[in-house]
Amino acid sequence: GPTDDTLTVSPSPRDTMASLTSVTSHYLFWAVLALVAYTASPPLVSEATTTIPSTVAAMVANSILVLTAFGVVMVQGGEILPYLTDPNAVYMYLAGVALAVGILSYFYALSQGPVSVVVPIFGLFVATSSVLGAVVLHEPFGLRKGVGVFFALLAIYFTTT
Repeated sequence: GPTDDTLTVSPSPRDTMASLTSVTSHYLFWAVLALVAYTASPPLVSEATTTIPSTVAAMVANSILVLTAFGVVMVQGGEILPYLTDPNAVYMYLAGVALAVGILSYFYALSQGPVSVVVPIFGLFVATSSVLGAVVLHEPFGLRKGVGVFFALLAIYFTTT
C-alpha cells in the first residue's frame, strides 16, 4: 500500500481521455452510445416544445453540442483553425448547412407531430444515406444492402401508418 512518502498523482484530463478512448476505441461502442442518446432526444424535444418554440429548443440543444464538441477538441489538444481552410473544409461547411436544415426541420416536426411518426421518417436517413454513399462515394452496395434498404422503407411505412 502507499506510504507517507509516496506521491499519488491524478491523471490529467488528456490522459483520462486517452484512456477512455483506448478502452472505447471500437466504433460499435460509439454507435451504441449514439443510439442511446438519440433515443432519448426526440421525446425530450417533444416535451420541451410544448411550451418552448422549436427554434429556441434547437438553438439551446445544439449550443450544448457545440460547447461539448469544443471541450472535447480542447481536452484532446486538438487545433481548429488549420482545418477551416483545409481543401476538404467545403464538405464540412456543406455538412453544417445540411445539419442545420435537418435539425431545425426535425425539431419543428417533433413540436407539431407525434414522436412515433416523426422519428421513423427522420430515421430513414440511415437508409437514404446508405444509398447516397453508394452513389456519390462509390461505396459497395450489393443485393443484401438493397434488401435492407427496402425493408427499412417497409418498416417506416408500417411504423408511421
